[in-house]
Amino acid sequence: MKLVIANKNYSSWSLRPWLLLTEFGIPFEEVLVPFGQTFDDPEWKRSISAFTPAGKVPALVDGEIRVWESLAIMDHVADTRPDLAIWPREPAARAMARSIAAEMHAGFQALRGACPMNLAWVHPPRDRGAKVAVDVARISAIWREARERFGGEGPFLFGAFTAADAMFAPVTARFTGYSVALDPVSAAYCDAVQATQGFRSWRLGALAEPWIIAEDEADEPVLTDFRPSLSRSRASS
Repeated sequence: MKLVIANKNYSSWSLRPWLLLTEFGIPFEEVLVPFGQTFDDPEWKRSISAFTPAGKVPALVDGEIRVWESLAIMDHVADTRPDLAIWPREPAARAMARSIAAEMHAGFQALRGACPMNLAWVHPPRDRGAKVAVDVARISAIWREARERFGGEGPFLFGAFTAADAMFAPVTARFTGYSVALDPVSAAYCDAVQATQGFRSWRLGALAEPWIIAEDEADEPVLTDFRPSLSRSRASS
């Protein structure tokens, strides 16, 4: 299988299936097509169109089969690997996992707009508005309910790592990167996701990238910039 992704520092949607495949030990070839100077760069879209008619990442090429959109990719992987618990086995847990993954896929626009994923920076806490606060509250409630009902056998939403955790992994990065105040259960969950080998590997790759997309660099104070100075100098040349 080939998984087509974009910049690891910014592409939250690319992270989701990449992390799933990595955490489940499913072999795949990574095809990284860096964004252009903007996310709507026509040349980038032409390059991506060789893999997906949607002109977006991620996309999965599995022999003659092509799959795009994160949830569709995860369902395809689950179909091809029934030996793995990509989704929870227990019906009630699986129903909730699919529901919250779909909710994540379709919602939380205020959080996405105010706090774009950028693994290189940690910003100080500040009020990001009522709509963002509503999104944070809903996500935290989802995490607490899943952990309370189904998380007894491990640190993830349904105990063991599943596709639902892959869907929420970029949200943990947003919460950490923008210093969002969280309840203890939600904070512990963020720590668990970011402690996985897959997330750590993705983050190291992100910090090594030389590309900087100006429109996803938040114009606000920064507590920490993790990018090596070499990457920044290369990006500005």
